[in-house]
Amino acid sequence: MNPPFDRLRRQLLLQGLALSGTGALPAWAAQPSLAFQSPQGAQGVQAVPAAQADACRTLKPRPLLFPADHGSHNGSRTEWWYLTGWLRDEAQRLYGFQVTFFRSRVDPAQGLRSRLAARQLLFAHAALTDVAAQAHWHDQALVRWNGEPAEIPELQAHAAATDTDVRLRGWSLQRQPDAGSYRTQIRARDFALALDAAPTQALLLQGDRGWSRKGPSPEQASHYYSQPQLRVSGQLQRSGRSLSVQGLAWLDHEWSEALLHPEAVGWDWIGMNLDDGASLTAFQLRRADGSALWAGGSYRSAPGPAGRQDTRIFQSGEVRFEPGRRWTSPRTGTRYPVEWRVTTPAGRFAVAALLDAQELDSRRSTGAVYWEGLSELKPADGGPRLGLGYLELTGYGDRLAL
Repeated sequence: MNPPFDRLRRQLLLQGLALSGTGALPAWAAQPSLAFQSPQGAQGVQAVPAAQADACRTLKPRPLLFPADHGSHNGSRTEWWYLTGWLRDEAQRLYGFQVTFFRSRVDPAQGLRSRLAARQLLFAHAALTDVAAQAHWHDQALVRWNGEPAEIPELQAHAAATDTDVRLRGWSLQRQPDAGSYRTQIRARDFALALDAAPTQALLLQGDRGWSRKGPSPEQASHYYSQPQLRVSGQLQRSGRSLSVQGLAWLDHEWSEALLHPEAVGWDWIGMNLDDGASLTAFQLRRADGSALWAGGSYRSAPGPAGRQDTRIFQSGEVRFEPGRRWTSPRTGTRYPVEWRVTTPAGRFAVAALLDAQELDSRRSTGAVYWEGLSELKPADGGPRLGLGYLELTGYGDRLAL
């Protein structure tokens, strides 16, 4: 799941179209194809042409083909790569981090011939939570992109079609084709991250083999896969100090043509790495009265003998979110439920934020204000922690426009 950006698309459209006839923008876009070897347990090693990978304007179930489906699908309306997780430094201090890259198609610019036409928008969000200090920082970046090959990929914004490689303004998320690991480098206003995230398990295809329903109508769907239990190491910089860190992360990649039902005002989502190696996804889309319009998710068990894992995909009627304690943002006045009871076929769980103030004001990029933060998972009836992950809450201020 991701924050909305239709409002931003409309605001920047006239600016982007104006640039199609004047000025001098570089040609930004995909790198040449990279060699690929699937990590053990990964699903698919077959490359496909970009035109086939982008043929999702009317979404239907189809096999996801890798490495191409790790890359950008410029024919789809919206797309995001989402990396979140927890880190500990050498003193065992706990941090949470979020790195999200978005791509949005600008429809009126698609037919323009000029290399200066802004056919796509690329933007990114980054956030860091220091649990001990009860502090949270976030930043954002935005560029217009014409969808053409980059002359200097290292310096220019692009989103590669052959594998995960998204860059803008010195921020990047790249998949290393030999090992299947991810590398992100972020130099934000108040912090910097240089992290490697290595897979320890196979890809998790959400929904029906990677086709995830987001409403009662078939067209309300996305292509969606996850990579839970990523082993993370790297450097965190904050206040002039560089810290070596290690931890666990979760990656989501999702692309869509039309996502939300007209009655949906927002959604609630969790992605949890359990301490035993299992993973839990759950989400609901909400109506204005708070009732669930649609829900879903998955549970993948901890690795058993020979690494075997069982996956249960949740149907809409099998997931229930019950809000608990709420926190009011002093900046926006928005009230967010920061504690939940979540009922699934895999069990009933308690979710609680490790810091209330994890709101992101992204009105300079996606046009949205939302809550995204490091949280812990416990049994609903009490007991020790089961895992850590991220909770996402949208549509609690302005109604979503996606």
